Amino acid sequence: MRIGDEAPNFKAQTTEGEIDFHQWIGNSWAVLFSHPKDFTPVCTTELGTMAKLKPQFDKRNAKIIGLSVDSVDDHKRWSKDIAETQGTAPNFPMIADADYKVAKLYDMLPASVSGDPSKRTPADNMTVRTVFIIGPDKKIKLMLYYPMTTGRNFDEILRALDSMQLTAKHKVATPANWKQGEDVIISGAVNDEDAKKNFPGFKAPKPYLRITPQPK
Repeated sequence: MRIGDEAPNFKAQTTEGEIDFHQWIGNSWAVLFSHPKDFTPVCTTELGTMAKLKPQFDKRNAKIIGLSVDSVDDHKRWSKDIAETQGTAPNFPMIADADYKVAKLYDMLPASVSGDPSKRTPADNMTVRTVFIIGPDKKIKLMLYYPMTTGRNFDEILRALDSMQLTAKHKVATPANWKQGEDVIISGAVNDEDAKKNFPGFKAPKPYLRITPQPK
């Protein structure tokens, strides 16, 4: 899969009942983030962190959904541990992917994987450590792959989401380390004449580098 491809649709059981993924996304953005196995330490901290950040994603019209290659019952038992150790239980659905269907569909596990998920170790599933951001058009906007030993930076995912939502609305791009409210770059698709009309007073240290305040 590549950025710009349609996110594969699927039906799956979750901790909040069965979903049809595209219907569940609706007109929102979606963040799908996956975990190698329930009851793993790094993922425990990640799920607690996402639960605390959920209001920030809600403000951005972005739904959160987790995935782990285990059952709904295991997810619910794990949720109690997450609440106890992180202070917040997951407040978003967790996909039960005990048949590896979604992990294979999203190219996180080889098509040949089969068998009882309880007999697989986290190392067997180490490639199920991905973040996908999907737009309301059901297209993949971002993919991030992490090793098991590196916890994800969800502030960066919020930052990237802010950039994608801004640049979907305005003909701009965001520079390195950009944060909400900082200056942006006028898109190369905008010629200088239109840039002067739409972004009056922009600065251009180089003809191809045109800097302007973030559009409202």
